[in-house]
Amino acid sequence: MENNAIGIIPARYASSRFPGKPLARIGSKTLIECVYERVMGASLKHVAVATDDRRIADCVESFGGTVVMTSPHHPSGTDRCREAAEHFSPGNDDVIVNIQGDEPFISGREISLLTSAFSEKEVCIATLANSSATKTPAENPNSVKVVTALNGNALYFSRAPIPYRRDASSEPPHILRHVGIYAYRFGTLKKITELRPSRLELCEKLEQLRWLENGYSIRVLECDYEGIGVDTPEDLELIKDKLIK
Repeated sequence: MENNAIGIIPARYASSRFPGKPLARIGSKTLIECVYERVMGASLKHVAVATDDRRIADCVESFGGTVVMTSPHHPSGTDRCREAAEHFSPGNDDVIVNIQGDEPFISGREISLLTSAFSEKEVCIATLANSSATKTPAENPNSVKVVTALNGNALYFSRAPIPYRRDASSEPPHILRHVGIYAYRFGTLKKITELRPSRLELCEKLEQLRWLENGYSIRVLECDYEGIGVDTPEDLELIKDKLIK
């Protein structure tokens, strides 16, 4: 399945916490180049950066990457991902992988795991989660948690610690921390980008709750990757030593 999948890396210049983040330098490379190189390690049919900013586009083209210019009016990376994917004329069953442009440690292993979910025809959306991540406590609202059904589909995502341990004598909960990389069949991606924001989404500020609330299933696969992203300039400084060889 992964050989037919298309990888899209949404990247925008504007960011309240870190303006110009994709162009931040890590040694001789920019953040977006580091991510792009990681994604190119996966067996994907196409890989492209989706942006509305000419500065990011020029940067991607300078290192030989593929870029698709998109509308500046998209409310989310998912919407930008859809427009960029249309550039490659995918069929409704083709898989589109939405990769965060600030995840410089993502690898082909995680992308391969994610796309493997689509060997089951009923899977239309998939994402990853980690049960051993320790970088943030479960109480941290920036660490999104997910609980799943026995078939591996998501029941709910929350910024709160779920499941809640009601009694001290009960078995410690199996905390799954969400890793924010998604894959969708293109036909499903078109449909979910046409949905209105939902009550749960607006409450928790989590876009995936819109999909669940509208009856879409999300398959969750467990991985070892903790989802180490760059949200602030301080985050970038912390990871430079790991990235610069």
